[in-house]
Amino acid sequence: MKGQENYVVINLGNEPFGNNASASARWTDSTRGAISKLRGAGLQHLLMADAPMWGQDWQNIMRDDAASVFNADPLRNTVFSIHMYGVHNSAAKVNAYFDAFRSAGLPLVVGEFGDRHSDGAPDENTIMAQARSRGLGYLGWSWSGNGGDVAYLDMVSGFNPSRLTSWGQRFLNGANGVRQTSKQAAIYG
Repeated sequence: MKGQENYVVINLGNEPFGNNASASARWTDSTRGAISKLRGAGLQHLLMADAPMWGQDWQNIMRDDAASVFNADPLRNTVFSIHMYGVHNSAAKVNAYFDAFRSAGLPLVVGEFGDRHSDGAPDENTIMAQARSRGLGYLGWSWSGNGGDVAYLDMVSGFNPSRLTSWGQRFLNGANGVRQTSKQAAIYG
């Protein structure tokens, strides 16, 4: 991976600790430790730290400890990733989370979200509009291939780009969607 720093983001772990409240309390020390090991191995890539609690940070562990994790990176090249599903089901909750990172001066990306979920309906309109207005990146979940119980998160049916689902139509072509907001990265131009 060395030499690919402009093209590769290293995710420290997808949705660490699941939804286990007691295990998630270890998120801060574990994340700082992972950063130390990767930097010690000479990797200089952007590191992405997912929030605990299936990435939704419903106990605000990442939000409250992000500064200490960021400061553990000697390169200050770490971005925090929040997954916005049912916990983030209103404009007030989405904005409060975004505001906390803005106030702290810390980088944040919405690493996953959908237009619905089994744990509640995320406010995808606010997520997309506020991400755009604040200059935050977002990644919708997911292209295709989810299991039957969460197949509603697929943007296309059967990996076929010509078969957009309602979520795919919203994410790609809707207000503040990818077609309106994306730009080619300068390193590819």
